[in-house]
Amino acid sequence: MAITSSAKKALRVSRRRRVVNLHRKEAMLDVIKRVKKFVTDKNTAEAVKLLGEAYKAIDKAAKNDLIKKNNAARKKSRLAKLVKKSR
Repeated sequence: MAITSSAKKALRVSRRRRVVNLHRKEAMLDVIKRVKKFVTDKNTAEAVKLLGEAYKAIDKAAKNDLIKKNNAARKKSRLAKLVKKSR
């Protein structure tokens, strides 16, 4: 357990950041999953609408170093390719 006051504060900050990071990551994964579900259900119109929301969630995750920049680009590219293929 943390002994010094700075270590205790670092632990508190770390816990707060973890909650925010988990929320942001779950939001990203959830919207990606919804886009993929719309594609498999042949509902491309809804998938196209959600694509912007997915891009936004992925970009926010990359901006806050949840995922790396190239990982974000790869996710967006693959989603766009999937939606385009389903049209």
